[in-house]
Amino acid sequence: MAVSDPAPPLQILAREPEGFSIWTGPPFSNGQPGVKLEKVPCATSKFSEDGSKLMVIKPDLKICIYDCSSFSEIRSFEIPNVLAAAISPKGTYLQTFQKFSTPQDKNVVLWNIETGDPVYQLFQKGMSKTTWPSIQFSSDEAASCRLATNEIQFFDSGDFSKGFIYRLRIPGIAAAELSKSPGSYVAAFVPESKGIPASVQIFPCDKDLQTQPVARRNFFRCSTVQLSWNYGSNGLLAVAQSDVDKTNQSYYGESKLYYLTTDGAHEGLVSLRKEGPVHDVRWSSSGSEFAVVYGFMPAKATIFNKKCNPLFELGTGPYNTIRWNPKGNFLCLAGFGNLPGEMAFWDYVEKKLIGTAKAEWSVTSEWSPDGRYFMTATTAPRLQVDNGVKIFNHNGSLYFKKMYDKLYQAEWKPEAPERFCDIAELVQSIGSLKVEETKLQGKGSKSSQPKTTIPTVHKPAAYRPPHAKAAATVQAEDKFFSARRS
Repeated sequence: MAVSDPAPPLQILAREPEGFSIWTGPPFSNGQPGVKLEKVPCATSKFSEDGSKLMVIKPDLKICIYDCSSFSEIRSFEIPNVLAAAISPKGTYLQTFQKFSTPQDKNVVLWNIETGDPVYQLFQKGMSKTTWPSIQFSSDEAASCRLATNEIQFFDSGDFSKGFIYRLRIPGIAAAELSKSPGSYVAAFVPESKGIPASVQIFPCDKDLQTQPVARRNFFRCSTVQLSWNYGSNGLLAVAQSDVDKTNQSYYGESKLYYLTTDGAHEGLVSLRKEGPVHDVRWSSSGSEFAVVYGFMPAKATIFNKKCNPLFELGTGPYNTIRWNPKGNFLCLAGFGNLPGEMAFWDYVEKKLIGTAKAEWSVTSEWSPDGRYFMTATTAPRLQVDNGVKIFNHNGSLYFKKMYDKLYQAEWKPEAPERFCDIAELVQSIGSLKVEETKLQGKGSKSSQPKTTIPTVHKPAAYRPPHAKAAATVQAEDKFFSARRS
């Protein structure tokens, strides 16, 4: 992306008991975020995947849709006995699940947000992680399907009035995952039954190519599975979990990681170099490599390529979480939940540790869309005390901290990562500002980087990160970003 192209401003949604508000994201001009939208009463809020729409469920259960370019309400739905709602990736459709009285009640409704009209209705008895949302969409909404009894049903995403246009019969299927970018394949999980092993299979979404799976893996000792597609839809990771560890080494059961490719080149177990559970697995934004945190504590972290060969070791520590930034050039390796909150920030391009930090009691964590900041949040109802938000720079230094009496949600407004320049491009583009920095330092000026209430995190004493800069350089970057977004 050319530096002259406009980059969208970063924005953050924070939801408290009184409702949600929208902040202007970093860099902050006076050390504090501005308020884009004052508190709006709500019980639930969720952005569409592309960040164009925001779905809000009000305390009276009215569902409101906001246009995120202006944060103005564009549509509202009053649906009696609604229990859940979901918005499609591009904000075209709203999906609702209602309490039902009889099987004749079509309690799942797909609504067109622009017109406010229902476009498809069906009956669904229950709701779980594997069956909600009922209708799955690819990221571009070109492909859509739903899991039904012993089959997957496919739709024409441009005309739901046709109903499902064809079905794929898979006896015993318990979970399905449509690939997102593009929506060209669907993965199906069938649990083991009566001595027959469990299986994960991959089928094309094209009806004419569905006679046989393009990849399949069978395995025993599996009660649930977590399916994760890469960008490009040619690689699938499957974490198979059993409720009981027959080796008696883990109270939480046993887990294995499998890797399948749509060309059939790989349909096997990922060779992990330490015994123990699979804590987390994440694809990079390019879809060319994936990172895994695994093993009994201290856990080990390894990055693999698409051929399932180990590329790089991130070492061991009290970790159970890994997050790639949207550009794929930085990673955060962390230990949240019942672990002490230690974080290690890595430059994947340079293959170097660039900083460490700590964020105790974090419930959620995610990189900003531009890949420069990492936000952690301690939220209710998971934790009722010490609620708050912390924002770190890409090298682990603390940028901002805010505490709340009670916080339910904190998340970045989604944006396409390609709309932002890389940090390396930024450094090159502000070369002229560095001249000014040198002059300021010669006069003994001090940094005006926002103050925080806890000290900046520790960095390894013998290592100077490749992106380490004087405080005035960080200030110059912030000025540059602010100028580009205004």
